Amino acid sequence: MEETRGGTGRVIVLVLPEVNLLDLAGPVQAFDAAAHLGAPYRVEYVADASEVVSAQGLRFAGLGPLRPVGPGDLVLVPGHRVYEPAPGELLVSGTVVEWLRAACRDGARVASVCSGAAALGEAGLLDGRRCTTHWSLIDAMRERYPAARVQQAVLYVHDGPVSTSAGIATGLDLALSLVERDHGPALAAAVARQLVVYLRRSGTDGQISAFLQYRAHLNEAVHRVQDHLAQHLDTPHTLAELAAVAHLSPRGLSRAFTATVGITPLEYRQRLRLELAATLLAETGLTVEAVSARCGFRDARHFRRLFTARYGAPPSASRHAAVTAQPSRHAPAAP
Repeated sequence: MEETRGGTGRVIVLVLPEVNLLDLAGPVQAFDAAAHLGAPYRVEYVADASEVVSAQGLRFAGLGPLRPVGPGDLVLVPGHRVYEPAPGELLVSGTVVEWLRAACRDGARVASVCSGAAALGEAGLLDGRRCTTHWSLIDAMRERYPAARVQQAVLYVHDGPVSTSAGIATGLDLALSLVERDHGPALAAAVARQLVVYLRRSGTDGQISAFLQYRAHLNEAVHRVQDHLAQHLDTPHTLAELAAVAHLSPRGLSRAFTATVGITPLEYRQRLRLELAATLLAETGLTVEAVSARCGFRDARHFRRLFTARYGAPPSASRHAAVTAQPSRHAPAAP
């Protein structure tokens, strides 16, 4: 497993007074599941006090101090119960405000869940940035932080080193998105499957990833083949080799896979490869040729044709804008 892309693997969870349990537990469990699957995440808990009581009454003890963080660390701010502050009153302590400012200044990534965005707003980290929060706080956020570009009707937003998510359960979507950014869609899909949740690839879109879209079944032989393909997308596969993974004959695998998933194993592999290619084009500086090779396509020209047929735009266009067209159901098959 690669080390976190541009990161240390440290996830420093800021536990605020009256933290909401699901805001904290969902993202933390996603990073913990990723760590058990091989990613080098290490979760630490810090607070402005050694003991904090959650909004639901659960008491947290033995929390670490607000120690310095550095480049590549990820600071996670779960949502807390927010009250209407008096004029001039901070929503979080001044110590937390200064710590968050220092974390961002020193190169850490910062991510908030739900009302945790208010802590970022108090620290000025949302000024000039796109961000989001719980739907019930949108208007209050816009009024209190006029320099922030508060978005509504989105799951989560990444803007530079600062990421924010909407209400409660979307913290899990945000965490999966961060795992995908760090280690790619195959690991994010494996984490989502471990947690028995859907992987929604875009903060503004409810589209289900191809890595998860065809996994709502109980056929373990087909699951084995799907796992193998997701983990070896740059490797050529014959039907006989995939059948050996499933412990079936080639004909038996074709029948089982098509009956269970609705497409053939090689068509499924092509969809995974093209989706990974779209992610690499959008989020890395790799050339089209390098992306083609990374995703297992032997011929970059053939890759361009497949990508255009699938997404309605050539790979070079997706470098500058997200692919928003619905994938074609009739893209030609890869060799």
